[in-house]
Amino acid sequence: MAFAPEDPILERYFKGHKAAVTSVDFSPSAKRLASASWDTFLMLWDFKPQPKAFRYVGHKDVVTSVQFSPLGNLVASASRDRTVRLWIPDRKGKSSEFKAHTAPVRSVDFSCDGQFLATASEDKSIKVWNMYRQRFLYSLYRHTHWVCCAKFSADGRLIVSCSEDKTVKIWDTNNKLCINSFTDSEGFANFVSFNPSGTCIASAGSDHTVKLWDIRVNKLLQNYQVHSGAVNCLSFHPSGNYLITASSDGTLKILDLVEGRLIYTLQGHTGPVFAVSFSKGGQQFTSGGADAQILLWKTNFDEMSYKDLLKKNIKRLHFDAPPHLLDIYPRTAHHHDRKPDSVEINPKLEVVNLQTSDPLVVDVVSSDTSNSTTSHSAQPPLRIHGPPPSTKMDHPTASLSSQGIPTANEIPPDDSTPHFLNPVLGHPASISSTVSMEKKPEDKGNSIPFMAADGQRSIPMAVTDALEHIMEQLNVLTQTVSILEQRLTLTEDKLKDCLENQQKIYTREHRS
Repeated sequence: MAFAPEDPILERYFKGHKAAVTSVDFSPSAKRLASASWDTFLMLWDFKPQPKAFRYVGHKDVVTSVQFSPLGNLVASASRDRTVRLWIPDRKGKSSEFKAHTAPVRSVDFSCDGQFLATASEDKSIKVWNMYRQRFLYSLYRHTHWVCCAKFSADGRLIVSCSEDKTVKIWDTNNKLCINSFTDSEGFANFVSFNPSGTCIASAGSDHTVKLWDIRVNKLLQNYQVHSGAVNCLSFHPSGNYLITASSDGTLKILDLVEGRLIYTLQGHTGPVFAVSFSKGGQQFTSGGADAQILLWKTNFDEMSYKDLLKKNIKRLHFDAPPHLLDIYPRTAHHHDRKPDSVEINPKLEVVNLQTSDPLVVDVVSSDTSNSTTSHSAQPPLRIHGPPPSTKMDHPTASLSSQGIPTANEIPPDDSTPHFLNPVLGHPASISSTVSMEKKPEDKGNSIPFMAADGQRSIPMAVTDALEHIMEQLNVLTQTVSILEQRLTLTEDKLKDCLENQQKIYTREHRS
């Protein structure tokens, strides 16, 4: 079948990882790409002017998730080595290590303002971190099995999480409580995400389904059954009209959420596809899978008006009953059967002169492997600081180079990072020229003075040794609490079984 002008196009593919790609993410400017892999490496890919690749060495096990911060000046990664790392995406590869989880970490997600980071782990918990002070804030406990994914809503007020306990939970970040829970009896969700407006959540199911829930009325809106294997990841188009999914059946699917149908099946990977992500503007998306390749696609379907696109596709698509995604009060859940007449695109068969990119890979070894932070450590591992309280930021990078901290000129060009400042508060467009950094009530007493290049203040060696000892003890305490939590869960399960048995016996005796 000939391609239409609005069809997605595979632009190029990248080879550099030595094992399956588990996660991919665009930088805010869409000029760079971050990827994570089973080979224990995080890689950064620069698209222009010449493709470049940097392999970041630091994790000791599979890297499960990766994400750029909203300003693009930090990259967070999660790993099966039970740690989370924050990387400065430059040639020096400075990183800071967070140790709070007691089991493999499955996902990382920045809040849209960059102030917080949410991490999900197989220790059944979700942890939230303060990015300015780079310290642990609080944990969310209600899942009874491994937590696969946790994502912030666009306004940061909510967190959605999914677990192998077959539930999807909504959390209020203000009171730190679970305010809603959706249950799927047939399978569990591998991945979950809010739509751009924050009114719906989508889940990628191990039972081959993609489900959309309206959190305003707590009802299932759409249930797509278009894959023949587990759905591993999904990504909303910034418009909220499209959803792309990645599956173990080796395909990517693009769903039209307004019309409620599958419109594209993309074949390019060999084997399961584990990761997919739209760029911030929606002009591109990228995917990664078991074949260790990263594919870069261009989207054209938004260049035409939606009505024109429907007219052009009317002969190529099967129209079924419309969904209720835009209804405030949906009538019933909308179910979809697999339709073989969607547009199928196989670049290996159809695309001629495919542009390939095998750039020279440069290894970057983390230069901050020893400076780790526990769940209650307050020392900022990455020494990136904004101006003192109430100081104007006319020359934000003037004092950074003297401290040995990379400035904007030393970082590969990226429109999203015109100035390299504090990881959260440094973007001129997002803050006023005068910023007050007074301590919040919860922060008082938790910040630790550090050795500054201008000689402002230093930590005595005895205090440093004491802090290291405290961090070691906190690690032990964290592990002990996790073990106690597991034992409590087992006890609760046994008590529940006992109560159910007693109820059955009572019912039996009462009937007799």
